[in-house]
Amino acid sequence: MKALGLVEISGLVPAINALDGMLKTADVEFVTWEKKLGGRLVTIIVTGTVSSVTEAVNYVRDMRNIKLVAHAVIPRPHQELDKLIKMSSEKYKF
Repeated sequence: MKALGLVEISGLVPAINALDGMLKTADVEFVTWEKKLGGRLVTIIVTGTVSSVTEAVNYVRDMRNIKLVAHAVIPRPHQELDKLIKMSSEKYKF
């Protein structure tokens, strides 16, 4: 992975809308998502180049009508993070 982008959003529908915009705005690939509290908190994880991931995360930051709880861009993530994300994505076979 070149870079990871994470956004945590309040609500499942706003999260799906944000993911759609991220994928249309920047050259990123969807990795997985985590739904907590029955879908009231959704963390979306994408990967790509640092600039593409930053662009996708900034898109969500600029969105109106969503409650962004947290966000991060991690350039060159440690390989232990790869294991954690792989475990997460195993829960959601696409």
